[in-house]
Amino acid sequence: VEPNATIREIRLMFHKLYPRWYPARQSIKLDPKGKSLRDEEILQHLPVGTTATLYFKDLGPQIGWTTVFLIEYTGPLFIYFLFYFRMTFVYGLDERFTSSPHPVVNLACICHSFHYIKRLIETVFVHRFSRGTMPLRNIVKNCLYYWGFAAWLAYYINHPLYTPPSYGKKQINFAVIMFLTCEAGNFSINVALSDLRRNGSKTSKIPYPTKNPFTWLFFFVSCPNYTYEVGTWISFTIMTQCVPVGLFTLLCFIQMTAWAKDKHCTYLREFKDYPSHRMPIIPFLL
Repeated sequence: VEPNATIREIRLMFHKLYPRWYPARQSIKLDPKGKSLRDEEILQHLPVGTTATLYFKDLGPQIGWTTVFLIEYTGPLFIYFLFYFRMTFVYGLDERFTSSPHPVVNLACICHSFHYIKRLIETVFVHRFSRGTMPLRNIVKNCLYYWGFAAWLAYYINHPLYTPPSYGKKQINFAVIMFLTCEAGNFSINVALSDLRRNGSKTSKIPYPTKNPFTWLFFFVSCPNYTYEVGTWISFTIMTQCVPVGLFTLLCFIQMTAWAKDKHCTYLREFKDYPSHRMPIIPFLL
């Protein structure tokens, strides 16, 4: 292997020798317990001597991130409708195909559908992934999470015994405004992050605010896309005043906080000039 060979070239060489392990399935490391090397890293720039020992790990069968997101987000979209239209096998024959007397139930369906349709559109037209695949085994776990929670939320929100929010229209209107604001913010951040990877670049860059006011949250946090996402589900919880939605929101917050902290640490490690005042997900706090 030439000293100026990239890790991607080494992956391709390995694949020629062992066709079973295609490049996306390979994890190449300098140390068995270390991090996987990135495709663009060059051998001679790594902390190795004249002889380098690389360690290979089989990541298992892989699936593209675009396919993953399309599967994950299409499920909740259609599952919700099964409960919204009160299919016979859900609530029984007495309640089949009846509409709820509460307008907030219709509004909740519109907002839930809008959220996942937006995610699907972003998956196809906006997102650019630094890694193109994920382990195939994870798709089952992810679908159980998204699809299962969608069914749980929809069951209670569309239940014949559902009661609307305590403070009526004021609570609902406040939640809708908050919901739309967070959705617009999340979309704006995703577009800004996508613009950092134009022309297929996989080089990491520090994200900064743009002229779009929704991106100004970058002044205070490293992952405002997660901040807006949590805000979206908080507003949906306020709108529906439903315990399962609140539990889903709490789990979202815990998971996204973990992701945000990990991304924040990556930024601090990779960029010496990274803004020190930024927090991972909540301005000035967390």
